[in-house]
Amino acid sequence: MKQSDLQEVKPYKNAQTKKEQVEKMFDNIAPTYNFLNHFLSLGIDKGWRNKVVRILNTNKPKKILDIATGTGDLSFAMLKLKPEKITGIDLSEKMLDVGRKKIAKKNQGKKIEFFQGDSENLNFLDNSFDAVTCAFGVRNFENLDLGLSEMYRVLKKDSKVVILEFSQPKNKFVSGMYNLYFKKILPFIGNSISKDKNAYTYLPDSVSNFSYGNNFLNHLSKSGFKNTNFKTLTFGIASIYIGTK
Repeated sequence: MKQSDLQEVKPYKNAQTKKEQVEKMFDNIAPTYNFLNHFLSLGIDKGWRNKVVRILNTNKPKKILDIATGTGDLSFAMLKLKPEKITGIDLSEKMLDVGRKKIAKKNQGKKIEFFQGDSENLNFLDNSFDAVTCAFGVRNFENLDLGLSEMYRVLKKDSKVVILEFSQPKNKFVSGMYNLYFKKILPFIGNSISKDKNAYTYLPDSVSNFSYGNNFLNHLSKSGFKNTNFKTLTFGIASIYIGTK
């Protein structure tokens, strides 16, 4: 990343309670995150990320910002787009450390960079990126509209934001199985392996409280995005949201 892409550094907001909790939680589960993420989703999450990549492929973005990148799964998937640079940010330094090891192992240091950063206080100039992405991160924002407004600010005109996030199935049978897995089985397995009693209880709670579907599109529109739409995935378990600046 060039120095010209950066603004003067803004204060990092450590005093905000939800951010502190999210940062600590992901720091705690960072060593087991990759294994649990793919194991507990039965590998379906990889296919979801590939759909994000296919959506972006129509625009061929050169500079991409991946918000709440975690250990970088979406960033690595987006290498298929052959961009000039992918910049990933996340609150959790320990998650980023795992991602940096993957960068070194894959020898992708020239293509991908990871930085600790606040999604609601992005340290980049206006109109810096050809695409902004976020996978399974927006429901963790303390101030959703502020985070989306920051995405809008750093995105170039006519470029896309693509957001992958959990949603809730409408089919009663699927919803029943989904809730059983999410609220009973997933926390038990996740807590047993990660040794964090809160992380995999937080996950279903955060999904239940998230404004998904058309409600989330309203937030995108409020932040300035146009041509907003969404696609449901795997019976509505997840959704991809798209907006244009």
